[in-house]
Amino acid sequence: MRSPLPVVAVVVTYHPQVGHTGRLVTELARQCDNVVVVDNGSSPDTVEELHRRCNGVGAELVELGENRGIARAQNVGTARARELGAGSVLFSDQDSLPEPDMVDRLLAGLERARAHGFRVAAVGPMARETRTADEVMVYAPRRWGPRRARGEGRDGLLAAAFLLASGCLVPLEVLDDVGPMNDGWFIDHVDLEWGLRARRAGYRIFAVMDAGLHHELGDSVVKLPGRRQEVHVHSPARTYYLVRNTVFLTRGDLMPWRWRLGYVVWLTKFVAFNVIVAPARLDRAAMMVRALRDGLRGTTGPLLQAQPHVTANR
Repeated sequence: MRSPLPVVAVVVTYHPQVGHTGRLVTELARQCDNVVVVDNGSSPDTVEELHRRCNGVGAELVELGENRGIARAQNVGTARARELGAGSVLFSDQDSLPEPDMVDRLLAGLERARAHGFRVAAVGPMARETRTADEVMVYAPRRWGPRRARGEGRDGLLAAAFLLASGCLVPLEVLDDVGPMNDGWFIDHVDLEWGLRARRAGYRIFAVMDAGLHHELGDSVVKLPGRRQEVHVHSPARTYYLVRNTVFLTRGDLMPWRWRLGYVVWLTKFVAFNVIVAPARLDRAAMMVRALRDGLRGTTGPLLQAQPHVTANR
């Protein structure tokens, strides 16, 4: 069901695997009214190939020229979507791939949620990790914070605490009310922070249970003994943003105290994993010490250190 107001996809890229991203853009161009790709300073050869792929399916490429972070790129793409007359934006990372009917199913889910009387901030698909057998990355609100949802829902809708940015469909009128993505956070927990702002404004967020998306989160996944879920491993630089922005969350007022405590516990386990199990432990430890300091000081923005090819859109 194509929306009467255009749906514009906003894809953020940073040193992508162009073949995969090309397939993504082609699929989004088939399902959406327009596609805007915002590149965060990839190499000239990559940008040239992205131009070729975009031109082939009628998509646009906006070059930022440097890595401005996922939040800034999403805001730039949203501004262009407005110029194109969009009613909604569909955010996507470069390493995702929607199922062929994902957008239609999201639009149908949005209408069902509204028919139940909900003020809906966003709907998203059941995002599945492509490197594991059954991991669904949808997070439901629980007593101690967001936890993996296990299939409970109503009318094909699963209430979510927040949605991963990739595959998230947001009406522009909601962005007008809630505000844009927080570009001071650069990357990591940007989608969570926006979702918390939307919840505070009285909106609900839903995963549409028959809409599918294949997605890769982090650089790799590992299975720890005795743990049901795989652990996503990020680069040392990404551990900086995850730790710093978690500190911001726990010190802010967007979450109830139980959720803040839950994230303190998560952060403790995250730090322990990265200094005991993950590779490049000394680099990770240095990044996390710096992140804790910057988080307590309230230092936002990018990590002011050259980090070539650190994926800045997952």
